Amino acid sequence: MKGDFVRDKILLGCLRFATAVAAGVIFLIICFVFFEAWTTLADNSSRQSLFGKQWNPTEGKLGFGPMVVGTLAAAILSMLITIPLGIGSALFGRFYAPTWLAFTYRRIVELLAGIPSVVFGLWGITAIVPLIANYNPLGQGQSLLAGALVLSAMTLPTISLAIDSALGSVPYTQVQAAAALGLGKRAVIWSVMIPSAKRGILVGVILQLGRALGETMAVLMVCGNIAQIPDGLLVPVRTLTASIALEMGYADEQHRSALFLCGLILLLITGTLMLLINLINRSERISSTRRVA
Repeated sequence: MKGDFVRDKILLGCLRFATAVAAGVIFLIICFVFFEAWTTLADNSSRQSLFGKQWNPTEGKLGFGPMVVGTLAAAILSMLITIPLGIGSALFGRFYAPTWLAFTYRRIVELLAGIPSVVFGLWGITAIVPLIANYNPLGQGQSLLAGALVLSAMTLPTISLAIDSALGSVPYTQVQAAAALGLGKRAVIWSVMIPSAKRGILVGVILQLGRALGETMAVLMVCGNIAQIPDGLLVPVRTLTASIALEMGYADEQHRSALFLCGLILLLITGTLMLLINLINRSERISSTRRVA
């Protein structure tokens, strides 16, 4: 017993050390990005141009508005496409597919989830972009719609697996109770399974939204990379990540600081999403405690 106690204490100490190291690394990264962006934040003229609509750092125009709107528009539109498809995919694999097909189907989805994002970008620029160009009166295929479609294809396998896991975590006793009341399969799914798994589904959606916001190569290849506020789905846009990837290699001091500010904005957005996930998990724990009480 004493040996087990010592081993548990050692393991606990190692876990605490690993947690402290991870938290320290994240803190140092945030401090580094903030320090590099400080030149832009401290300059009065640069601060005044941050909310503008023009991005031309060589002329001191640092309007982040078009890139923030482009980033959010591509990510949110991709989620609007992915969420219903992900729910349908998870429901098919868990409730409607035969056992042999469900196993194969999940393995295929897991395989798709591991494909690098640049491969989706190549697929987008060779298949999606020419297809959109054929139907775009302007003849432009690289657009907001192309970016949203590529992002939706990239996030669909992962969000399908997340929803499937959330559905699998619902206690089977609830399903049995619903079946005992005479509810059919469709009623059990929409009246019992989906409501019980809604927090897990929401967390999976938020995580994939964060992935879509931070994607670089795929959107860089298919979005057109023009810093403008989109007035439609078929116009080119530029995201924050694409600006960093395109311009960091030749940026001077002020320009470099502005690009780090792009990274800081992304950190704030993803940090907000992580805070939202923590609030959802906290409300779930509070609800579980109240039900037990």
